[in-house]
Parts: sequence; structure tokens; C-alpha cells
Amino acid sequence: MTFIRLALCLSLLSVTQWAQAEATRYPLTIQSCNRDVTFNQAPTHAVSHDINMTQMMLALGLKPRMAGYSGISGWKAVTPEMQVILDGLPELASKYPSIETLLNANVDFFFAGWDYGMRVGGDLTPQTLTPLGINVYELTESCAFVMKRPAASLEDTYNDLRNLGKIFDVQDRANALIAQMQQSVADTRKTLPESRPRVFLYDSGEDRAMTSGRLGIPHALIEAAGGDDILGDIDASWTRINWETVVERNPEVIVIVDYSEVSAEQKQHFLEHNPALQSVAAIRNKRFIVIPYVQATPGIDNVVAIKTLAKGFHPQ
Repeated sequence: MTFIRLALCLSLLSVTQWAQAEATRYPLTIQSCNRDVTFNQAPTHAVSHDINMTQMMLALGLKPRMAGYSGISGWKAVTPEMQVILDGLPELASKYPSIETLLNANVDFFFAGWDYGMRVGGDLTPQTLTPLGINVYELTESCAFVMKRPAASLEDTYNDLRNLGKIFDVQDRANALIAQMQQSVADTRKTLPESRPRVFLYDSGEDRAMTSGRLGIPHALIEAAGGDDILGDIDASWTRINWETVVERNPEVIVIVDYSEVSAEQKQHFLEHNPALQSVAAIRNKRFIVIPYVQATPGIDNVVAIKTLAKGFHPQ
């Protein structure tokens, strides 16, 4: 059973077996990045942007409270499993929704992130949407684009789930899902040896490499799976680096993010045949691990990524 199926099953089960959380009392104020957001009631026409945030909403059983989602089909292939879960929920925009699109759908809540549907100074921001009656909750990991914060961690995703639980008054579902995720990570970490291979995450790019520094969730995934992120000292989230840096730090394993028009196979072929990279240990020994975009971005599938990475880092 995949983790998203497990999460969705949890959202449908009775929560009597879990400690009952206190019901949300509105008005409710939630911290989102460096802002306070007040909710006078639970949203009824919510929109999530991107596949990872949409998974979070659906895993909490919030489909009936949603007006739709955005930013999935225009960027990533939707798996048959995900298509079943999305059935009946309209995609308001294949890439980025406009303000008019959200207003026409009577949206009262937008769950997105910086560089995940929003950009500083862009059309869709908390500053542009709040005056229109649309509350915005920002993906915690993405706050690094608008404020100083520590390295990304799995606690970022747990924080988002807790806050969504409070906002929609489904705290018991959120707590149950977080507990399952924490147990899965703990079970994986029990099996890890002390050795930690040097790891580089490759998202895309040929002239320069799109990757992640310590402020992006891939750093947390690599570390949790028993690897040593070669860019763990880079104070950035998703960013670009020169290939010289990759050669100098000589990763023993390369993690490829699979999405978009360029396949993981094409990305690996580029790396293997780039003359400048032939001295890199991971390329000489053909040690590549592929994870899909939804596992490499903050969300409930991070626990699946950690299991996959741990097996690839420590095949013994």
C-alpha cells in the first residue's frame, strides 16, 4: 500500500482510537511564514496549488471543502492513482491560476508556497489576495524565500498538517497522519548504518544544475535517509550551482528528480555523458536514485522518499 493510500484510509477511519483534539474555536489565528492569518470560520471553497499540497488536503479528507486545485497537469504527469483521487475535483488552472480564476470560483482559501505558485512581487501573493477575501496559507518550507529560517526539516511538513488540521477543524485526522509519518521515518532510521555516502540532488539544467541547498526539503530527506548532502552548507532553497562545485564535492550518489518533459532517463544520460563530470564517483559507479517530484517536495510522500533513498544509499 502506498503512503498516500494509507493516508487517505486514515482520513476515512474513525478517529476514536486517537486522543481527541480540542475542536477549533473561531476566530482562529495561524502563523504563516512571517504573517498572522485569522480565520472566522473553516474555509468552504479552498484551492491547493501543486501536487504535494493537493495531496495534503486530500489526505486530510478536505475534498468536500475544496473548489479545486491548480498547477498539476501543466508541469507533472498525473499518475493513474492520483487521477482517481482527483476525480470530481476541478483543476482551475494547469499551471498558475489568475486572480480572476480564483474569484470566479468563489475561493476563500489558497494553499500555496513561494516558488510553488507564488513569487515575490507577483500577481498571486497574500498581499494581493487577502483584500479580496482569500486567506493564504504558505507552505512552511517555502518561507525561506521571504524570511530567514533554519534548515528544512520534516517538522515543516508536520507543521503544515497541524495548521491545516486547525484551520479546517480536522485536528484528529492531522494528528493521526503525522503520527503515521513519524513512525515510518523512525522505522527506516532504525536500519541505517553509520556510514553516510555523499549525495547530490539533481533536479534539472545543463549549463548549470538546478538543485537544493539546506533550506529545501531534499536536504532533510537526504539526511533522514542516512546520506550526507554535499550542499548542506549552502544557505538556499531551490537554487542553481555550477558543475565545478559538483565535481569538487564528488558525490557518491546522485538523486534525480523525475518530472516534466525531460525524463529521468534523459537526465541520467546527460550526466553520464557530460565530459566535465566523468571524475565524479557517482557517475563512474553508476549510482543513481530516481524519485518523483511529489516525493522531492514537502508533503506526505516524503516518508516514501526516505525509504527509497535509504535503500539506495545503503543497498547492503
